[in-house]
Amino acid sequence: MEELYQNYRNAVFQSGIPNAEEIVLSNMSVALDRVYKDVEDPFHFSPYHKAIREPFDYYMFGQNYIRPLIDFRNTFIGNISLFSEIEDNIRKGHNVILMSNHQSEADPAIIALLLEATHPYISENTIYVAGDRVITDPLSKPFSIGRNLLCVYSKKHMFDVPELAETKKIANTKSLKEMAVLVRGGSKIIWIAPSGGRDRPDPTTNEMHPAPFEISSVDNMRRLIEHAGVPGHIYPLSILCYDIMPPPPKVEKKIGEIRNIKFFGAGVSVAPEINLDAITASTGKPEEVKEAYCKALYNSVVEQYGVLNRAIHGKKGLEASVTNVSLSQPWDKTACLK
Repeated sequence: MEELYQNYRNAVFQSGIPNAEEIVLSNMSVALDRVYKDVEDPFHFSPYHKAIREPFDYYMFGQNYIRPLIDFRNTFIGNISLFSEIEDNIRKGHNVILMSNHQSEADPAIIALLLEATHPYISENTIYVAGDRVITDPLSKPFSIGRNLLCVYSKKHMFDVPELAETKKIANTKSLKEMAVLVRGGSKIIWIAPSGGRDRPDPTTNEMHPAPFEISSVDNMRRLIEHAGVPGHIYPLSILCYDIMPPPPKVEKKIGEIRNIKFFGAGVSVAPEINLDAITASTGKPEEVKEAYCKALYNSVVEQYGVLNRAIHGKKGLEASVTNVSLSQPWDKTACLK
């Protein structure tokens, strides 16, 4: 808790916000109070968890905590008009799946913060497929309580405790059944990282790229949408926010990772939906179709990530836009520093 406080304080002070000390004390006092409250009386997540907004608004708590860590002057949205298309589809009763890379524990808050001014419905109603670590780590739980979650156990941690593996598999089956019920009702937007974990730099080059998608994860979501009984759409989404709250260099079994925090730019981009029919037309074999579809989604995420990377790390800003990825900054950059 001391480490988190110091790292958060240093990051917010990097921002140059005039009332940085007041923001740090306010946000950290609430955060540590919520952590302590949960340690005393642990919150238990159901397979499908709806964000708790009252009597304490955990959603706004997460938004307010992450907001001062984002350098909005160096933050961008890609293809903002497609987020309007997504909202239109949801209003029609359709389901939307966002196949995304995963950069940090702060991903849900950063997606919500970048879209809150233009697409608040997506910000507040997206359901995140979340691993067990964010619902068990004492420092993560208060933030997770404020998000809509479908709770699953990651394959990467399935056998951390071998005797619990079977219990975890049963829990995942319940979550999948819950997801099937949700999409049958329509008008759902679900975010999932088919890589099964957070992106990490290449150990040799130290370059950052989205982690490869698992074919089975992509195919499971595709089949879920196909059998929902209502129209569904799958969009590739890319997020860049690694520097704000990077994961440990390697996947850790133990709960309680170091939270290195930094004030930095971020980016979120979405590309047009990718339809399976186009893939099926080019190759007939089922296994090849699954692989090609997964590859098409992943390649789109990588392309968008490259544009965001050039804009943020390459300092190209809006000039990094390309034909397929048009960048914008739909917020008052000066107001974000007040």
